[in-house]
Amino acid sequence: MVDHLVFMAVREGASPEEVEDLLSSIRALRDEIPSTLDLSVGEDFSGRAGGYTHALFTRFEDAAGLQEYMEHPAHLAVVEKLDATTTGRIVANYEF
Repeated sequence: MVDHLVFMAVREGASPEEVEDLLSSIRALRDEIPSTLDLSVGEDFSGRAGGYTHALFTRFEDAAGLQEYMEHPAHLAVVEKLDATTTGRIVANYEF
């Protein structure tokens, strides 16, 4: 199994509609990309995220599934929205 984690910081001044559009687009990836076994995204409420406001978790059977996800046109469209709506992100992938 492979987990893909993304921590992102929504840019100051992003409208609630922009943020909801981004989150909805991310959630849709679960159904759009066959290799995605699990996906969740949401706003941090811990107060300990070091300035990152939202997090994404996705799970794949293997590294090939993650690669399919990364190259899928639906994911690439979401990356464009991420670039427009966030000021930074941290990505971590690990196998278990």
